[in-house]
Amino acid sequence: MSEIHFVDTTLRDGQMSLWATRMRTGMMLPVAERMDRAGFDAAELMSSIFLKKCVRDLKEDPFERIRLVKERMPNTPLRMTSGRFNAFEVTPYSLYALYLRRMRENGMSQARISDEWNDPEGWKQKVQTVREAGLEPIINLIYSVSPKHTDEYYVERVRQAATLDLPRICLKDPGGLITPDRVRTLVPLVLENVNGTPVEFHTHCTTGLGPVCCVEAIKLGVTIVNTAIPPLANGSSNPSLFNVAANARALGHTTAVDEESLHAVSEHFTRIAEQEGLPPGQPVEYDYGQYLHQVPGGMYSNLRHQLEKVGLGHKFHEALEECGRVREEFAYPIMVTPLSQFVGSQAAINVIVGERYAQVTDQSILYALGLWGEEGSRLMDPEVKDKILDRPRARELAKWEPPQPSIAEIRKGFEPGLSDDDLLLRWLVTKDEFNAMRDAGPATPYTGNGVIGLLQNLRGHKANHVYISRPGLKLSLQGSAG
Repeated sequence: MSEIHFVDTTLRDGQMSLWATRMRTGMMLPVAERMDRAGFDAAELMSSIFLKKCVRDLKEDPFERIRLVKERMPNTPLRMTSGRFNAFEVTPYSLYALYLRRMRENGMSQARISDEWNDPEGWKQKVQTVREAGLEPIINLIYSVSPKHTDEYYVERVRQAATLDLPRICLKDPGGLITPDRVRTLVPLVLENVNGTPVEFHTHCTTGLGPVCCVEAIKLGVTIVNTAIPPLANGSSNPSLFNVAANARALGHTTAVDEESLHAVSEHFTRIAEQEGLPPGQPVEYDYGQYLHQVPGGMYSNLRHQLEKVGLGHKFHEALEECGRVREEFAYPIMVTPLSQFVGSQAAINVIVGERYAQVTDQSILYALGLWGEEGSRLMDPEVKDKILDRPRARELAKWEPPQPSIAEIRKGFEPGLSDDDLLLRWLVTKDEFNAMRDAGPATPYTGNGVIGLLQNLRGHKANHVYISRPGLKLSLQGSAG
């Protein structure tokens, strides 16, 4: 039997799926060394979405996060996702290249490359840029469900990926859509056509089937699985490390990870969830509706919020159904960032306005023009495409060509003296948001919420007397003798 290896997703996909990227750097630091000793093949830490979120929402420097975590995890390759620099805008290639170089210089080792169309030409360009930056490239072969995502489609794409001399290919199911039956048909085809390249398996628990699909993948010969540590597992996140590892051993395999040391990590994040009011991942019931609209879990709240703002929250389920129709008319894009957001926003507008495509987003126009992938523009419903492009704004955008300035030219638009890291952040956020992040100071290890958090962090320390004094509060705790 084989030894099963694990890639940890707790600090990136796990917290993005369940905590909306609200895990602070200081929450990671107390357990990073323990995670480093556990024996993970790699640990996900960063994506371009996190750059903006760290600065704007947490007032933290994302590059400092990489450095601090790397100091505590020197033996574990840190991994980023690297589809785009700015997920929702067409940005200069020079920025993408600089972004990858700075990620490498700050401590990242691997870049998992996504192309929202599984486009071999897109893969080739990104693999080259990732390698030039000194990062190890891993391609995501993204799973989706539609009439065009057939066995033949995946065989052709995985053969193309295998020509790029990659250390690994990841069969990635970001929507949690794959079923045990589909694993049994697809995984053998992938393994047969990767020309010996190791394959990772990555799925989510959105439909409740993620753990079972991991078992089926292991049965078929997959030896590398992506998992998260509870409470950042299950729900819309990835399967639990503890569950998948136990199932692998039940199948007769050995596991290349020290689970015992990770129970303390699970306890640490569970305390944080309780103190901060953050939701723990829970097993979910099977939801067939997920296959009809394929809206990722992270989009649910945004779609509902859009409708509630205009007093149409009761039409949420109608909007989900509209997402399915828009996706079909848009030639079945894979529902991953940014295409899933484009489909969801247009579906919400169709429901709000009450007339389909009477109003459209700039992203829908650029999609129809081919700036978000030639495949989508070429294959989308011709009547819908004509309706989107038959308006003045579309004729205006049709004349626009994405600029490709050099880094030196980009610098002229910002305050002088910015480091490369700060230039990247300033491209993404306003000057006020950037300054607020700098004013907040460096990240410090998380110590809990108030007195309860302090007491919980004192557990395990030998002390007979604890005295806390602050304005309006005096607390004295005396231990019992003996």
